[in-house]
Order: sequence, then C-alpha cells, then structure tokens
Amino acid sequence: MVNLLSGDSQNFEVRLIWTGGKSGDLMVKHKPTIKIGTPSGLEGEEKFHSPEDLFVASATTCFMSGFVEFTKKMHISFKSFECDSTGKLESVGRSYEITRIDMKARVVVESESIKGKMERALELAAKYCFVGNSMKCPITHETEVVVE
Repeated sequence: MVNLLSGDSQNFEVRLIWTGGKSGDLMVKHKPTIKIGTPSGLEGEEKFHSPEDLFVASATTCFMSGFVEFTKKMHISFKSFECDSTGKLESVGRSYEITRIDMKARVVVESESIKGKMERALELAAKYCFVGNSMKCPITHETEVVVE
C-alpha cells in the first residue's frame, strides 16, 4: 500500500491493443482483459466498455473503496453497499466532456446506533476520493443509510 503522506508515489500501467474499428483490448498486468469500444462506434462495439463508462466507474469505485476503508478505521460494519452513478457527457466548445457525475449510494446496516457513523464514513469517502478529486467535473453524492 502506498503511503502518500510520506511522499510515496505509485505508477499505474495499462496496455491497449487495437482490435479493429474503434475497439481494443485493455490490459493491466495480472488482471482480466477489458474489451473497450465506443458507444457510437461500429456495430458491435457498443457492447464493450467505453472510455466514458470507465471514467464514471473509476470515480464510483474509488468512492466505494474509500467508504470501506473509513468503516474499517471507524470499527463499524455494514450489510451491503450499492452505488448508482451517472456521468453526463455534453458538447463543450469543439469537444465533449463529462460535465458532472451524480452518485446515489445506499448502505444497509443492522443497527440504528451506527447510522450516524456510517453517514460520516460516506462523507469522508466522498471528500477524500483521490480519483474524484483528480477530475475537473463536479461529483455529487446522495446517500441513504437504511437499518434492516
């Protein structure tokens, strides 16, 4: 694990091999290959993951990972976590940009007594999500903690 507070850094390497049209195989060492394409590419490519999908997924995954980490540090547990995210792609000038990402997270807990701590863990996860903080678009977080 990288300790960024001590000035450590880490590189993330990917390899992309074009497979025709606007699609390819995205590879990360020791991990499954991801088929990528474009949502408006050639027929069949829309079934692959697009850069837009991966952009929104990166922010969502970082938010979830941060949430799990904060619950561990706070010594609280949850039954389930779900997050639905929507990235809005718009024409900006002569290009396109993801102009916002809206996340709706739902956490299920067993006890009313930890609901406040769970809400705090969600707040901290949103605040310290380094992937989201690296993006120039705003990210909203709507959260719900449910006791079951």
